[in-house]
Amino acid sequence: MSFLRRRSASVPAGPDFDVLAMDPSDWPGNLGAGLLPAPDGTCQGVFLRYDLFGGRGPAMVIGNLPEGSPAREIDEGDVPFEVAQLLSALENDEHVEVVGSEDDPVMHEDNLLIVRRVKLSEDRISCVQFDRSDGVLVTIASWDRPITGDLYALLKPLPAEMFQQ
Repeated sequence: MSFLRRRSASVPAGPDFDVLAMDPSDWPGNLGAGLLPAPDGTCQGVFLRYDLFGGRGPAMVIGNLPEGSPAREIDEGDVPFEVAQLLSALENDEHVEVVGSEDDPVMHEDNLLIVRRVKLSEDRISCVQFDRSDGVLVTIASWDRPITGDLYALLKPLPAEMFQQ
C-alpha cells in the first residue's frame, strides 16, 4: 500500500498513510473516526468505531497505527490502544489485561497475513493484530462477537478524503 502525501503539515487534513478498514457503506450501523495528531501535525494513527448496537456503544474498533506512533508503545500485559478505546466507549471500567497470543495465517485478497490473536482476561472482547507491508499496525477489537476469517474480506483502504477536515 502506498503512502499518501499531505500538502500542508501545518493543518492536519488526514492520515499520512492508507487506512485499512471496512467501508462505511458496507456497515449497517453508525461510524465514528478519530485521528491521533502529533504536535508537528502528522497523523500518528487512525481508529474507527463501528456501532451496531443502536447508539448503545461500539461493536468494533479498528485502528491503524504507523511505526513510531506512541499508541503502539504499551507495557507487557497492557491491552492494545484499540481495546482500551473500546472499553472506554462502552463505559466499562473493569481491569482487562493480555493473557497470551497466538499466530494465525489468514488470506487477505492475494496476501498472506500472519494475524496475532490477542487473548484477553475479558472473554467478551476479541482482538487481532497484523502488520502491513508499509509498517502500519492494524488492530481489530470487537465486543461480544468473535472475529472470523470472513471479516478480512471486508477490509480495504479507505479514501483519504474521508479523513479531511
